[in-house]
Amino acid sequence: MSKETYQLSQDFLWGGAIAAHQAEGSWQKGGKGISIADVLTAGGHNLPRRITDGIIDNLNYPNHHGIDFYDTYKEDLALMAEMGFKAFRTSIAWTRIFPNGDDLEANEEGLAFYDNLFDEMNRLGIEPVITLQHFEMPYHLVEAYGGWSNRKVIDFFVKYAEVVFNRYHNKVKYWMTHNEISNQTAISDDPLYQFLIWTNSGIRFNENTTLRDKQKAMVQAGHYELVASARVVKIGHEINPDFVIGGMVNVAPFYPATPSPTDMLAWQKARQARDWFVDVHVHGEYPSDMEAFFKRSGFRSDITDQDREDLKNGSVDYMAISYYNSTTVSAIEEKDSEIDDFSNFKVVKNEYIKTNDWDWGIDPQGLRFTLNEMNEMYPELKIMIVENGIGAYDTVESDNTIHDPYRIDYLREHIREVEKAVILDGISVIGFLSWGPIDIVSAGTGEMKKRYGYIYVDLDDMGQGSGKRLKKDSFYWYKSVISTNGKMLD
Repeated sequence: MSKETYQLSQDFLWGGAIAAHQAEGSWQKGGKGISIADVLTAGGHNLPRRITDGIIDNLNYPNHHGIDFYDTYKEDLALMAEMGFKAFRTSIAWTRIFPNGDDLEANEEGLAFYDNLFDEMNRLGIEPVITLQHFEMPYHLVEAYGGWSNRKVIDFFVKYAEVVFNRYHNKVKYWMTHNEISNQTAISDDPLYQFLIWTNSGIRFNENTTLRDKQKAMVQAGHYELVASARVVKIGHEINPDFVIGGMVNVAPFYPATPSPTDMLAWQKARQARDWFVDVHVHGEYPSDMEAFFKRSGFRSDITDQDREDLKNGSVDYMAISYYNSTTVSAIEEKDSEIDDFSNFKVVKNEYIKTNDWDWGIDPQGLRFTLNEMNEMYPELKIMIVENGIGAYDTVESDNTIHDPYRIDYLREHIREVEKAVILDGISVIGFLSWGPIDIVSAGTGEMKKRYGYIYVDLDDMGQGSGKRLKKDSFYWYKSVISTNGKMLD
């Protein structure tokens, strides 16, 4: 791989990203309601987080404490400003605005909190990049309506979005609707994947639910989410034509295990079975391959002419993406290579890729690959990288220093590939917001010890500790990267 570096433009958005439910804590302050993140217990490596029926005493719910960002945001933003952040992505906790989701009136205390947060970001010269739904829809909407399996939730989401668009119309420019909406296409009978549809759609299955019924529910819920997103995009542009509103997906690029025709076709169908979320976001309509599949399978039975019109009128201004790793797939011998149940392929090990402590592949070139792939599929589409980083164990030395060369190495090589995509490939990447600039609760495992940040937070998996913030070596490295617009990576 070439070690050349390239200086990006002055308006490139360097920064970082978190989610409200992983950082804010204060889960019952300011009139906040219970979200679907609030009923997720702590898990671990290969130990799925448990979804409980409400809050159960004596269980560890790490999102309840987060890193206390609700009270420490000024201190934390000051550290990000010291690094030179031009943008910072976070989310609005839906339950701070509408505690139950179907409330008649918005919660003023919640609205005021985000007024203060965005005011502080603007004061520091940090552009807010705000997600409307990041894995924390109101738990009441699950109990009373079945989450996104119910069409009524579209109206609740649109009402919530309209309220915050109007409230922050002169404080926030960049928005995105649903976080990693395409995650749920990976649904399977593995308990690990229950987390994906729970966090995306607020749907939970029992042990008797067939895989086909799970997939059917996912497709219908995904459709309602796409319609809600499109309606929100249109309303947002009416409220403020200068709003830049995007969708957001995880892009773990697929590679075929071999160049055999069967593996190549399985690879192609695997992509189609996931990428339709982006197709609808960008083009405002479903691709023909998925239309054929839904007609053949009976999935997505509830779609109206108004839905199709809404989708057409609400295509996004840009796509936000998360990138952590790549996925290698192989055909399943006993299956035809067709989209018939979203499991027409199997994931296999890629011998060319190293892994981290949580078995996530480390593939910097895969980021350039997927940026080029997106540019081929959606020419001229603006792309913002809003998550990229590595979870790792950090050690605090006796002098309170944290040496994290593994984090620097990971980010250096990924940023290098982003620069190549921009300068050499001509792709319109408008920002790089690394995941977890400050240590937060891991979404997938609920751990604090799986750390991503440039800033160490002295809290353990139980939320115990001083909460003190410490600068890691990567803090100073990223500050140099930003100040040189990516020219200085070593």
